[in-house]
Amino acid sequence: MEKVIVICGPTASGKTRLSIELAKKINGEIVSCDSMQIYKDMTIGTAKPTFEEMQGIKHYMIDCVFPEERYSVADYKKEATKAIKEILTKGKVPIIVGGTGLYLESLIYGIEYEEIKIDIEYRNHLEKVEQEKGLQFLYEEAEKIDEQATKKISPNDKKRIFRILEIYKATGKTKTQLEQDSRKQKPEFNYVLFGINMDRQKLYERINKRVDIMIENGLIDEVINLSKKYNEFPTAMQGLGYKEVLEYLQGKLTQEEMIEKIKMMTRRYAKRQLTWFRKYDNITWLDGLKSVEDNIKIIESIAL
Repeated sequence: MEKVIVICGPTASGKTRLSIELAKKINGEIVSCDSMQIYKDMTIGTAKPTFEEMQGIKHYMIDCVFPEERYSVADYKKEATKAIKEILTKGKVPIIVGGTGLYLESLIYGIEYEEIKIDIEYRNHLEKVEQEKGLQFLYEEAEKIDEQATKKISPNDKKRIFRILEIYKATGKTKTQLEQDSRKQKPEFNYVLFGINMDRQKLYERINKRVDIMIENGLIDEVINLSKKYNEFPTAMQGLGYKEVLEYLQGKLTQEEMIEKIKMMTRRYAKRQLTWFRKYDNITWLDGLKSVEDNIKIIESIAL
């Protein structure tokens, strides 16, 4: 099987820089594995690499769909696999880069996600329950059905809480059961996994600084423009930073409270990402505080 390098890790750990420098050195191209960078017009809050940062390295799975469009893990798996094959056809090395665990697992475990149609009536029921009893109530209901799946998500992740409940309603099986059933096929490629980790305090400092830079670079204006351009984009607006800025614009938070909330939620997300990636037994951990050159040498010694 052809080798595909994977670089995963928490937000703000240095995945982008490492992957671009690696791609330059080993004749690689990058496939993003980020559930928010797929959206057009959402640039600052998703920390998309700029044209200058890409340094001529081709990136796939960035700016694929409009924020109002529905995009599933199954869609990602199909398109990312197509991108990997295209890179290999060119004689280059595919490098998967990102922090979205569900997207990554769809590739490395060959998971085939069933396309389950949305039951509008049931979706409306869930929306009503959320309004009356709160999202925490639905999270606890999802936990009773599929504890393993709820451990992987935030109690604030409305999209995935609904998904756990909707899958069970539609199929009679839990999301975890369906994933286990779908792992019977072997992956198409030999994925060589690397994870970036670093001292927790240093990571949190980097996250806090990144949020400050996003605000300086115009995150508030980005959300205002999105709100004007698109009528409805609930899935996209669940992204870190976007939801909190909306709350600020609606007068629910002061600017200071908004910034602190984004930092806190991002730190919590990074912690969950690390927990998720640590369960992989075939992953090589890199120290994010080491030089990019040192980490590239480790990747080359194992993957090439």
